[in-house]
Parts: sequence; structure tokens; C-alpha cells
Amino acid sequence: MTRQVTRRAVLGGLASAMVAPTAFAQSALAPTTSLRPAARAEDILKTYQPPLSALIEDAGLAGNVSVQVADVKTGLVLESHNPLRALPPASVAKALTACYALDVLGPGYHFETRILATTPVTNGRIDGDLILAGGGDPTLDTDAIAAIAKRLREEAGVTEVTGRFLVWGGALPALNGIDSEQPDQVGYNPGISGLNLNFNRVHFEWQRAGDRYNVTMDARSGTLRPDVRSARMRVEARNHPIYTYKDGGDFDDWTVARGALGRNGARWLPVRKPARYAAEVFQILARSNGIVLKSPELINSVPSGAVTVLTHESAPLRIILRDMLKFSTNITAECVGMTATAKRVGAVSSLKASADAMNAWAKDTLGMSSVALEDHSGLGDDSRLSARDMVVALIAARKTMGIKPLLKEHPLRDEDRKILEDHPVKVHAKTGTLNFVSGLGGFIDLPDGTELAFAYFSADLPHRDSLTREQREDPPGGQSYAVASRKLQQRLLARWGILYNG
Repeated sequence: MTRQVTRRAVLGGLASAMVAPTAFAQSALAPTTSLRPAARAEDILKTYQPPLSALIEDAGLAGNVSVQVADVKTGLVLESHNPLRALPPASVAKALTACYALDVLGPGYHFETRILATTPVTNGRIDGDLILAGGGDPTLDTDAIAAIAKRLREEAGVTEVTGRFLVWGGALPALNGIDSEQPDQVGYNPGISGLNLNFNRVHFEWQRAGDRYNVTMDARSGTLRPDVRSARMRVEARNHPIYTYKDGGDFDDWTVARGALGRNGARWLPVRKPARYAAEVFQILARSNGIVLKSPELINSVPSGAVTVLTHESAPLRIILRDMLKFSTNITAECVGMTATAKRVGAVSSLKASADAMNAWAKDTLGMSSVALEDHSGLGDDSRLSARDMVVALIAARKTMGIKPLLKEHPLRDEDRKILEDHPVKVHAKTGTLNFVSGLGGFIDLPDGTELAFAYFSADLPHRDSLTREQREDPPGGQSYAVASRKLQQRLLARWGILYNG
């Protein structure tokens, strides 16, 4: 096993070594050679670094590891290990999606959610249909829907709608989920459409009441908790499976195992019918503002001649991307990726087709050679990316797209995962984690001003492929693999901070 030599150990050795010249000078013999200045601790630390392959082998990770680090200014590759090995990038893919959106849509792009009507507002009345039209906004939440309903009354002056309540989510393809191989209940794999709400998750809460359970399904925000009917839950007398899901037509039909509930609890579940979910919440909040709407009807296109009553704008894209990279929200990646594709090629037929369009863009714009993503979030099993391609992309994007300021800062940590405060090496990067898959890619700022780009991917694909669908939420051994991989990442960052500084 390779021994890791700490700065403290080196400095201690230097202090001990300095005794020898003093004792030697007190002897009767003069030195036969001139004494040289003692080496700096940093220089000695560099000489103690093991080969990169030994460091990776010492980590004991099953499967494969792909690593590369390069100088941003010159593009010179400084170190690599299996750099051409293409592995699942997990959420590191979101960094590429962010670059794609910045380049195609621009950092100041706003998603728009519109209220339209088929007739003008006359004395507070719409003698026609009201239309809620999504624009692909992945950040729309219940508070925003409440604000739209309030503006409809106070700004647009609407008090009555005599026609239908129509709902359009066709700005993006309607998807039942991002990755079909995920467990039904995981909130990070929701449905997607051009009209989304609360990251397309519904809040499920349960409390025991005697020999039964009271359950609620709501679209909660920080201040509001409207109950919804578009997602329904039944408690059933069983122990396994914990959850089941089926398409209930106009609603998501869930069941949960009574034996798994305990006394009380809550969790977010994915929404598979996002446009209907958003429409129901809007209908509820419009009523609270005195506007009674009929039951929502989903439509395939906005009626010709419909006029815009009001528009809700999202935050600028650069803010949305910053939050996406910080919190790793899959729905955000898919919505911004597909929106960029729609602008670039004119239409989006499927998530895979949109990912293919982004792959082509990455080759043309960033100089990548073999990028093969099947989505924009990194959730899919079949996405592949090599460390070399990721480093090439990061260097190109750093120089032209301003990606670095949007990446989260990652403090260096010791072997016990404790943060090393005020460490002179600064890292801005995107993490990626799936079961038995781990990644990290971004930039390192060294004290002497050198800037490095790096990528790290590891994967034990045979182990991952052996998991059942239900095991994927929390598989045996998954956490220990992730911890071991993160420790190796930290050792690599520390290594590069020593080897390539000054």
C-alpha cells in the first residue's frame, strides 16, 4: 500500500535533518563539500508523490477509472489514467448541458409561462376560453402559480371566464420519466412537459390514526399547501413492494405498503402528468382569487388568434444553471437541454434525439470526439464520456462560455472527510453520482495562479447492472463505493495541487 506523506511529516523530517550540520560544524573536520540550502517542504512533497496508477490502485475501487488533468492556458496534458475509457458521467453531464444552453439560448434567456384568452377581457369578463400555456420552465413552483393567479385578477382585471379552461404543455415533448429503468417512486425521475410545477414532484405525507392512516398529496411551497387530486395514494396491507404506480388516466395512481410506513412521515414522489398537475393547482389558486375555472382540458396546440393576457418570466438562465449545477436537478437539465435543441434545430421529437443534437454540438463547438449522452442530466445508464473528452470540453468552454463561475466550489477535505479550512487550492466542479458510478469534473486554481481542468470518472458497471429495479434507490454497497470514490477524488485534487503549483 502506498504511504501518504503529509506536509507535517515532511516538515518534521526537515527539522530533524537540520541538526546534522550544527553538530558537524562543532567537529574538528571541515566539510568537504559546500552546504546547500534545505529544500522547501513543497519540493520534498513532490518527490514523495506515488505514480498516479499506484494511487488509483491503492483506492481499491472495482471496475474502471478514467482520469485526466491539463493546463487550461496551454492545453498541455499533465497527467492521465485510462483517459480514453468512456464511462457513465452521471451528473457531470450537466456541466455540458449548461454550456449547451449558454451557447444556444444565452445567459439572459427567460422561460415564459403565459395566460392567453380567445377573446379580449371586457369589464373583467372573458367570453371565451382561458389558456394556461407552458414555455418549458423547469423552475415554476406553487408560489409562482399563486402570483400568476393573483396578477390575473389584479393586473388583468379578470373576474369571470365563461368558456373552457385549456392547458398547453407542448413546448417540450411529454415524457413519463427521464430514465425508464429507475424505481417508480424516486423523485429525481419525474415526468416532463412544456408545463412543469415544483420540479414535477408531489408531497406525500402520512400519519397513523388508530388502526388506519391519514394521507395527503399536496403541491406545497414555502407558504402554500394545496391538496391535489391529480396524484392519489392508497395504503395497502402488505410489506413489499413499498410502492406501486400505474397510470390512472387523468391522475397518477399510487399505492404504498402499510408495513413500511411506521407512525408518520413524508417524502416527495414524482409526478407523471405534470401539465395536469400544474393546471389543477392553478385552478385552485385562481378560485382563491375569485376566478372560477372549469375543469382543465389538455390541448395539443394553442388556438390561433388567442391573445396574451399576461406573461410570467423565470429567472435568467445563468441563475437557473447555477442552481442546477449546485443542486443537480435532473428536470432542469432536461428542460434547458431540450429548449436549446428546439431553438437550434427547430423541433424536439424525443429526449434521445435532443441529446444526440447536443452531442453533435459538443463535437462541433467544444472539439469533443466521442461524447455519447442519451439525455441532458446524466441519469441514463447508456451515456458514455471519457476523461479526455471532458477536459477538452472544459478548456474550450472556460475560454468562450463563462462556465466556471456557475460551478459549485468544492473545498478540499482530509481522509475523514473534514473540510480543510482556508486551503490555498480552490476547486470549482460538478459532481456525479449513480449507483456504483462516480464522477467529478471542473477547474483547480493553484496558489501560483496556474489553472487546471480535470475530469474523473469511475464505474463498477457489472455490479450496477446486477441490481434489480427496486434496489436502485438504495443498493447494498452503494454508499461505501461512493465514499471510496470521493476519497480518491480528494487525493487526486491534493496531489495536483502539490505537483503543479509553481
